[in-house]
Amino acid sequence: MKLWSNAFADMAPIPGEFAFAVPDAANHVQLSSNRNPDLHWEGAPTETRSFVLICHDPDVPSRGDDVNQEGREVPADLPRVDFFHWVLVDIPPGLTTISAGSHSDGVIARGKPGPEATGGTAAAGGLRHGVNDYTSWFASDKDMAGDYYGYDGPCPPWNDTIVHRYIFTIYALDIDRVPLEGKFTGAQVREAIQGHVLAQASLTGTYTLNPKLAG
Repeated sequence: MKLWSNAFADMAPIPGEFAFAVPDAANHVQLSSNRNPDLHWEGAPTETRSFVLICHDPDVPSRGDDVNQEGREVPADLPRVDFFHWVLVDIPPGLTTISAGSHSDGVIARGKPGPEATGGTAAAGGLRHGVNDYTSWFASDKDMAGDYYGYDGPCPPWNDTIVHRYIFTIYALDIDRVPLEGKFTGAQVREAIQGHVLAQASLTGTYTLNPKLAG
């Protein structure tokens, strides 16, 4: 299988248009247009019955002590964990493209609704969104707390000493529907599709909000 985007090449920077936040000289960061990038895939096995799309960042600090703190940096050798940015399931086998901005266009305080996926032609087919990890990130923020369904783009710590990777993975499955109900996470989907993956392909974009690393 092959997965690609017209917005960025594999291992190339993701444009700010598709990020949750962009650099700001006065305040470190400001909210961005937060559009989902376009995605296209081909080469799935003929017996494919549905697809699952997951985007995750494997470079998120495992501890938040230094995150976005003035006069401090997140050290490069700090252990890192996964942060899920997009979980889309039950993609019908005839759908092999997702248009830019069809599942996210702007930052929505308290998160976009779900699990039913809406917006653009990609929504026609009973697609469902999982919650991304902004759900837990904003859990204690009274202005932003909520269930964040669908895509929300990159917003790595502005003082992180490494550039983050954002891995988009499309999975071809031998089942019509992922056996999860209600609100579900990326980790739960990964577990639920074990033993059902016929093939997969990935595309990795990079992103940083640290002006020392940009460019």
